[in-house]
Amino acid sequence: MKKLVLKTTALVLVAASLTACGSMSTQQQNTVAGAVVGGAIGHAIGGNTGATLGGAALGGVIGSQIK
Repeated sequence: MKKLVLKTTALVLVAASLTACGSMSTQQQNTVAGAVVGGAIGHAIGGNTGATLGGAALGGVIGSQIK
């Protein structure tokens, strides 16, 4: 039951945070998308906080450079 509440809360927070992207520039949106994807890949590869943060940082930098 606790996992269901946690997943539901996370889903609601993610959905609410996506509404904030409407006023962002394309570069800012690409930076956020790159950070999210990079963080997910970093966690999948390394499985720890350092890998997740490193992946998010690298993904954010790459995302900001995409036009």
